[in-house]
Amino acid sequence: MNLKAKTVLVTGANGGVGSALVKALLEKGAAKIYAAARTVAAVQELVQFNPERIVAVPLDITSAASVAAAAEQCVDVNLLINNAGINRCVSLLGRAGLEAAREEMEVNFFGTLAMCRAFAPLLEAKGSGTIVNVCSIIGLVNLPVNGTYCASKAAGHSLLQGMRAELAPRGIRVVGVYPGPVDTKMTAGQEMPKATPVQVASAILTGLERDAEDIFPDPMSQGVHEQLAKNAKQVEKQFAAMIPA
Repeated sequence: MNLKAKTVLVTGANGGVGSALVKALLEKGAAKIYAAARTVAAVQELVQFNPERIVAVPLDITSAASVAAAAEQCVDVNLLINNAGINRCVSLLGRAGLEAAREEMEVNFFGTLAMCRAFAPLLEAKGSGTIVNVCSIIGLVNLPVNGTYCASKAAGHSLLQGMRAELAPRGIRVVGVYPGPVDTKMTAGQEMPKATPVQVASAILTGLERDAEDIFPDPMSQGVHEQLAKNAKQVEKQFAAMIPA
């Protein structure tokens, strides 16, 4: 894919990876970048990098009305990057596990599904287009300390596979991104090696330029992906052992 002259919508653009994606797309020559967040104020500083090419879009992906309004405003999009997501960092049996699971599914699964459903017809009308769904490497194997988030991202993984099958005959590509831990507010306080948002954003765009279908944008995700291909059950056991005493 040639990113130059593309019109792109990035959800969750106020987050670490989202804002890095907007800046990287700007450097790649994207014609217009819609930077979407719950409030315009959250991305106003980002818009100042290039007000002629970056457009702030108010978007709550859990609101049907908000998603519909974004689809109406961003009708010229030919690349949609579903980056918005939340992580409550709760185990499945934790005190807030059920509440966290509902919140994460509402954003990470239902919100992403709503965006795909709203923008697929716009891309189909153009004859082609690409949807990128940012999932997680722990959507492929559960890390119990983040059990509810992992479950929502596993649902997201299944979602993108299904969307890929449904949209391929319509000329629309669906790309999955599976990062490991990234140094953002979402992982604050978690002591572990983390990729930077800039590194992840760069790897995502490089993957798109190479027409990759699945992108593992950092060393941790690449290593786990390789291990899963060799012995998925062993990886499951390794992750299960990471429950704190």
